[in-house]
Amino acid sequence: MSTVSVVIPCYKYGHFLADCVSSVLDEQDGVDVRVLIIDDASPDDSAEAAHKLAASDPRIEVRVHETNKGHIATYNEGLLEWADGDYVALLSADDRLVPGALVRAAALLDAHPEVGFAYGRPLRFQHGGPLPRARTHSTGSVVYPGQWWLDRRFREGTGCITSPEVLVRTSLQRSVGGYDPALPHAGDIEMWMRLAAHADVGYVRGADQAFYRVHGKNMSTTDFGGQLDDLRQRLVAFDSVLDKCADRLPQADRLAHQVHTRLARFALRRAYRAYDRGRTGAVPVDECVAFAEECLPEYASLPEYRALRLRRRIGPKTMPYLQPLVWSAVLERGREWLWWESWKRRGI
Repeated sequence: MSTVSVVIPCYKYGHFLADCVSSVLDEQDGVDVRVLIIDDASPDDSAEAAHKLAASDPRIEVRVHETNKGHIATYNEGLLEWADGDYVALLSADDRLVPGALVRAAALLDAHPEVGFAYGRPLRFQHGGPLPRARTHSTGSVVYPGQWWLDRRFREGTGCITSPEVLVRTSLQRSVGGYDPALPHAGDIEMWMRLAAHADVGYVRGADQAFYRVHGKNMSTTDFGGQLDDLRQRLVAFDSVLDKCADRLPQADRLAHQVHTRLARFALRRAYRAYDRGRTGAVPVDECVAFAEECLPEYASLPEYRALRLRRRIGPKTMPYLQPLVWSAVLERGREWLWWESWKRRGI
């Protein structure tokens, strides 16, 4: 039977712990699981809640920080210092696993020693609302060559993992290292890419693997300034992978150009959409353009920049009324509709 170490970092989320831990210890028959709850000096009764759970089950350990160390140091403490099972998972205290998730992921990793980590579809749910209905029967799995999976990340310029749905081979995690403290908001995608540079990637088909809670305290980028910060963090993350894994990326120059172009296009698209929506007062358009130039010196040759230049000539007051007459605006609205429909179907 495979052994799994589950790290649960907690900061002021003690009221979620019982449900989170139950999803790990009571709903994963078929693997030998141990849990470490790390309370990062919560000012409330989170540490007390953690100790209460540990007193009821010998499979639970608790560590309580005397001073707050931050989420990256807390993650790495569990992943790199404590975990000793065959596989390791990081599960935030406000999230939970789908029944059988660890069993399905461990079976994939057991069957494919070349795979470094396995993941599946996460289900997002609103804080305070009911859990969505989860699929618990896998229709199989697929193994992606690490270089292919990595190439896709660079081509798209985005991540595809939230975090609680991942199970990592512990030996690889220790070899490659944990979260980079220099990337407080994009350390996850950077770490998944480093892992993929060293091993293949497994995906659980058909079944959902984790519940990801969406609420106001998530590290989200819903405001426009936050979205630009997200792009900056992504740029640093991708460049970090290119630097750290240079010896494993024979086409590093091509990958760098791909992702720099993609991120520049993202920034320019946000800039010109601000004109379409009448939001130029809220969106840092000039900063978006400056970021695009940082990514790609030849940014002015991109179609998104031409679209922005047209909107600047039309003006921010008139442009919202002319959207139906501007082809790039119509195309963008269609792209957003397709993205939203895809998100609803796949949950990613």
